[in-house]
Amino acid sequence: MAALQHFKNFGLKAISIFGIGLLITGCNQTNTTSQGPKIDASKEVMVGLMVPSGSSNNQTELLANSLINAAKLAITEMGNVKIDMRIYPTGGNADQAAAAAQRAASEGVKILIGPLFAKATNAAGTAVAGDNINLLSFSNNPDIAGGNIFILGDTFANTANRVVGYAAAQGKKSVAALVRADAAGNVAANAVEAATKTNGAAYVGVAKYELSNESTVAAISVTKGLIQQTGATALVMDADAAGALPVFAQLLPEAGISSANTQFIGLTRWDKTPERVRASPGMQGALFALNDTSATASFQKRYFEAYGTKPHFLAGKAYDGMRAVSTLLQTGSQDALTRNALTRSAGFSGANGVFRFLADGTNQRALAVATFREGQVIVVDPAPRSFGRVGF
Repeated sequence: MAALQHFKNFGLKAISIFGIGLLITGCNQTNTTSQGPKIDASKEVMVGLMVPSGSSNNQTELLANSLINAAKLAITEMGNVKIDMRIYPTGGNADQAAAAAQRAASEGVKILIGPLFAKATNAAGTAVAGDNINLLSFSNNPDIAGGNIFILGDTFANTANRVVGYAAAQGKKSVAALVRADAAGNVAANAVEAATKTNGAAYVGVAKYELSNESTVAAISVTKGLIQQTGATALVMDADAAGALPVFAQLLPEAGISSANTQFIGLTRWDKTPERVRASPGMQGALFALNDTSATASFQKRYFEAYGTKPHFLAGKAYDGMRAVSTLLQTGSQDALTRNALTRSAGFSGANGVFRFLADGTNQRALAVATFREGQVIVVDPAPRSFGRVGF
């Protein structure tokens, strides 16, 4: 098996906003349940929203505006919550984020929502750790979570646990992985291995590839050998439509590996793949995760009614952060913004379904499991609506 794992780590190639900064380490602060400020919830509480505006990038400016709108929507929908939302541009860089966080602390902000990128998050979190201020970042990088930093972004760990768990319940308990040969791929592989342990399955090995035609093609034979040697009944992939998935969807079945004989499992949004990929014979029956579809549709509808435009796909994270803060402030507790409050087991109702923060600073989100049937996306196991369901 070791021969299948000797791929060089070529470092991070960011192919989406989620992949940026995966090599940044966390702040390593002490995890205490009382971490966070004492507040007077009967009075207006200052909440800082850190957005990547000021970067001179038009797309980033549009994203920043969508994040602001979503946070405002959360406050409006909560009704009687007393929040003074302050907006702090970060320009998408760490130095500006740290300075903005320090300014927010000096102005009396009690909690920060954002920023977007991992380096900026790490810098901002470190800057206000001594001020006893918690930070809810839009990042999905688990390496920066912990101490006073919580992440709102979707993680490989959460997705892998949901879909691998579903597959294991269907008898697919011998699991291999096919991931990128970089930091993001390592996170994905570790998530798959952890998910197998949690769900009573076996992790039998990993094949890796680089983002090049030669490497993705070469990974086919390596993956086939891994499956033949181990008898794997499921193959988990981190590839997406913008990366290697179209190649794998074609070449794996040509090599005799398809979801008909080896359960394909995706860690990314396979519902966003081109129709030719969704409809390819080898992908029928593949499993992947979706947000709570009804919650997402409802949020998008309410956002459009409020602002006359569709939300950016990341806007829901700002809504979730502000919704969590608003929900906790409504309790009236002076400890509403402490670590203990933020990690409450019941979680919160978010833009894309229920979610909760975990003690390690990461999050758990309610996800649906979907598949492809005749090229159509079909939900086979709906997202739970609360954290009370057995096994969730």
